[in-house]
Amino acid sequence: MGNLRALIIGGNGVISSSVSRLAVERGFDVTLVNRGTSTTRSPIEGVRSLVGDASDAGSISAAIGAEDFDVVANFRSFLPSQVKGDIQLFAGRTAQYVYISSASAYQKPVAHLPITESTPLRNPYWQYSRDKIASEDALVEAYRATGFPATIVRPSHTYDETLIPIEGGWTILDRMRRGLPVLVHGDGTSLWTLTHARDFAVGFVGLLGNPVAVGDVFQITSDFVYPWDAIYRMLGSALGVEPNLVHVASEAIAAAVPEWGPGLIGDKSHSVIFDNSKLRAVVPDFNPTTTFAQGAREIVAWYDADESRRPVDADINAKIDALIAGA
Repeated sequence: MGNLRALIIGGNGVISSSVSRLAVERGFDVTLVNRGTSTTRSPIEGVRSLVGDASDAGSISAAIGAEDFDVVANFRSFLPSQVKGDIQLFAGRTAQYVYISSASAYQKPVAHLPITESTPLRNPYWQYSRDKIASEDALVEAYRATGFPATIVRPSHTYDETLIPIEGGWTILDRMRRGLPVLVHGDGTSLWTLTHARDFAVGFVGLLGNPVAVGDVFQITSDFVYPWDAIYRMLGSALGVEPNLVHVASEAIAAAVPEWGPGLIGDKSHSVIFDNSKLRAVVPDFNPTTTFAQGAREIVAWYDADESRRPVDADINAKIDALIAGA
């Protein structure tokens, strides 16, 4: 599979940076196209970088010119209008177009566990998820009508050292470190799957240039499943503290902090367990190894390495204090 030409739209984000690095290691000829403004991560060695804006099909077209690619993967597509623009742009110019959807698109509440690729798609709570569903629909229609070579990938909650996978980010870890109580939605026992980007990349890169994957959909998640209380406690352990957890109904949190509402009610308040056997049948070396206990230590080390990475949101703190006072 060496020397396949891969265009990655994005390439410096939480997931896509790990994918880009592994693709280079696996021998792909990788071109990244993005706005070139990210300073969170160090530059990826061995890639060619172009400047373009994924929200503007004309900008991407100008960046890549008349080039063809064996594989195109778009990590910065969120609306069906973007997908339709990509279908026009890349039809006849790539042997595989990989769309990064979201496991949040699966029905909520989930009627049956574990979740598989055939679990129905319906999320009435979160517009982000509905846009992903509509984007998938556009790709399926294009594949059926014209053979557009789409592969759909559904990650669940994927993180690296830069992403604290709880609502509130560093503000919550700061509260833990200062001995202040922190909120956990519901009763803390619903189950959640966390996937490190390194592990995700193995599954994703294994699909690139793989003709068996064209016209199909694959979820890529880890097999590590934790109650939410355990997730908060692992973060506390990485900080060297025992967190004081206060449980508040997800609906109450969503009402007090509206920006958290869709993600909580439409995703995180529901138990999710995934069956990755379909992916493993195509990518046998997919075997997640990074537990969240390890991931949490990497997160704390990364944030502690630079004070500028640790802003505290006074408004969120005030809302948390009010919710806890009423609990």
